[in-house]
Order: sequence, then structure tokens, then C-alpha cells
Amino acid sequence: MSSGSVPGGEAQHTVLSVLRGAETWLERRGVDAPKRSAELLLGKVLGLSRLQLYLAHDRPLDPKERDAMRALLVRRGDGEPVAHLLGSWSFRGLELAVSPAVLIPRPETEELVDLVLARAPQGGRVVDLGTGSGAIAIAVALARPDLQVLAIDQSQDALLVAAANVARHGVGERVTLLHGSWWAPVPADATFDVVVSNPPYIDPNATEGLADDVRRFEPAMALFSAPGDVLSCYRAIGAGLARHLRPGGFVVCETGVGAAEPGLAWLAALPTVRDAQLLPDFAGLPRFLVAQATNGSA
Repeated sequence: MSSGSVPGGEAQHTVLSVLRGAETWLERRGVDAPKRSAELLLGKVLGLSRLQLYLAHDRPLDPKERDAMRALLVRRGDGEPVAHLLGSWSFRGLELAVSPAVLIPRPETEELVDLVLARAPQGGRVVDLGTGSGAIAIAVALARPDLQVLAIDQSQDALLVAAANVARHGVGERVTLLHGSWWAPVPADATFDVVVSNPPYIDPNATEGLADDVRRFEPAMALFSAPGDVLSCYRAIGAGLARHLRPGGFVVCETGVGAAEPGLAWLAALPTVRDAQLLPDFAGLPRFLVAQATNGSA
């Protein structure tokens, strides 16, 4: 097999040989985590877990299976995210459908869910602004059956993914999906104990540190702020806090490089909240903006 040919053809017959050939091929193309990519893709083709693959390392692949693996490898070699090729991704142990219409759930956002759960009162209400796949809303609802969650997104395609995930995990009675931009579809008299969001905060004019596969394959609507204004979406969130965040309630937002410090300054300046904090993720990076509503905020 030449260095430019895709593994999975006549010289590659068993699970183990295909995995090794696929890993080498992806590595030469600079694909991140080539071994894990190969395992996940072959697992999809064969309907096997990563552990089952190695327990069946001598299992031969028929021509149809080799062709299917080859097709997936070509797409992965071109940089397409594994999650899109699989059609799903794990978030807090939950299997969630994903598509190019939504951000692929990240491990850091799992920590955002923990912050919400620690602050939501018994029987409380949570609103997830910009829900995407529904990952945050569904994880919160499953961890806390006492909570009601309203999940909003301006993308109809994203809401179709979220609706499938809500149905898959059986939380339709406690997670309500609404279509619209930020607070627009929320009833005027609706109030919440926690407002949570992982909003767009990347300046589209400053994307030097953004991974190529993210830039090419994930939705710009969910990634980018207004040009030159990393706080544009945070301000949209802040505009509804006086009306919709209950006294003593919390706002919890994800942030990142380039937006963390400006985001903290924005949050600290809001008259409707107090005790603004910028909290680190498990890697020690500034990741979460948290503040509590003042008594006069609702």
C-alpha cells in the first residue's frame, strides 16, 4: 500500500490490520488523535465498541465493510470532525446526536453543567440560551428531575437536533424548546433561577488560534460574535436579566481566550448582578463567568 492510498483495501483484511493502517494514514495527514479516530470510525462501521474491536482483532472485514471504512477515512483525512462522521457524541456519559448545525459538545461545557446544578434551587427553573444540540439542557434535566428547563436557539436546524436528543433521553416533559434569538421568544413574565449559556465569543476577525476543523465544519453562528466585538452576545444575554432572572438567581456563561477578561469586566459592571467571578476549568484556564442577581433584579 502506498503512503497516499487509503487503507481498507485488499491488503487490509482484519480489524487489527485495518486499525493500524488507518492510524498510520491519518497520522501522516496530521489528523488529531489518529488512533482514537480510527477506532471510533471502524467501531461505527462494524457496530462495535472500542474494547470489542480489540477483542475481535482477528475478525475479517468483508468488501462492503472495507469500502465503508475507506469512505469515512477519506472524510476524516480531509479534517471532518469524528463526531460528524459518527452522527453523535458523548457528553457527561450521554450519547447526543450532532450535525453541522450544532457545536460538538466539549468537555469544558460539562463543567458548566456542574455550575448550574450547584446553584439551581429545588424545584427551580433554568433557561439555556443558545442550546444547540440541547446538551446543557438535557444534562441538567437528567441530573435534576426537579428542575424545569427552557432551551432556546435561533437556528431551526439546531432545534431539530435538540428535539431528537430531548426525545431520545425522555426529558420532553421538563425541557421545552423555543425558536428565537436570545430572549425574544421568552414570555415577558417568565422568570428563572439560573440563566446559562455557552454563547459565541470568538471575533471572526481574530481566529488565529481556532482549529482548522472547527473553522471549516462547525456552525459560524454558534462560534462567532459580531466582528470586533467579543461581548456582543453577552450583552444580548445581559439585556434580559433584569426582567427574567429572579432575585438571588445566577447567571452562568462559558467563555474563552480573548473574551474572558472583557467578559468579567462586562459582568461586574451590570447593575442587576453582584459577586461577578471568572472561574477556571479543570485545565486551569479562565472559562466560566458567574454572578448572582441582586435583590432588585427582577
